[in-house]
Amino acid sequence: MVKLTTGNKKLQFKKVFYYFLLAKISLLSLLAIGYFTPVVNCNVTQAKCEFPVCIINDGMHVNIVLPVRNNLVDWQEFINVSAIGKDATANYKYLTFGWGDRDFYIQTPTLAEFNLITAAKALFLPTPSTILVQGFADIPRNPELKCAKVTKTDYLQLTQFIQNTFQFNSQNQPIRIANGFLSSSGFYAANGSYSILKTCNNWAAEALQQAGIDTPLWAGLSSAVMLHFGTSCKCNTT
Repeated sequence: MVKLTTGNKKLQFKKVFYYFLLAKISLLSLLAIGYFTPVVNCNVTQAKCEFPVCIINDGMHVNIVLPVRNNLVDWQEFINVSAIGKDATANYKYLTFGWGDRDFYIQTPTLAEFNLITAAKALFLPTPSTILVQGFADIPRNPELKCAKVTKTDYLQLTQFIQNTFQFNSQNQPIRIANGFLSSSGFYAANGSYSILKTCNNWAAEALQQAGIDTPLWAGLSSAVMLHFGTSCKCNTT
């Protein structure tokens, strides 16, 4: 049996460290490329772009902002809007939608409540998901708000995607499971499982793709979705 000398041990350690550093740099490079590379999701059309779709960044999640009703979709027909939050008398004009791991989302309203164990379970174990819905009397006023106009077809595809995310009870109604962070919000049971490959912001990007809105190649961070949000569609805006 050959014994390793101190010099050989140092050489092996340097090789291991070198390969670890190379793998780390490669991974970070790939993530950076994915972060800054846009994915153009335009559906070539001459239809009129008249339906606004907005997103808002709360620092961790991208939430999709839609009106409670327009001449295409009335969310009151899908979900009991007055029962979203604690105030049953509230008159909401806009709703925001965000998806994520159930335990992590409910227990982590801000980064201050971040729990490493809960986050690790969300990333590496198949755990239940949730969709957070919040009502607003007016469109949210926030510097991290962006809007774009899409066609009728794209708008309907987006809303259908969001509605398909909900789980339903025996009465075919969305299942509310917990109060939200604010009195105007609530958590609902959702389809899909959160993972390192499908995060809250990946869900938002996938939803936006249904509406022909540009998204990043890698949508793991909310800032990446915000960076590329917009539409390259050359549709009629008049």
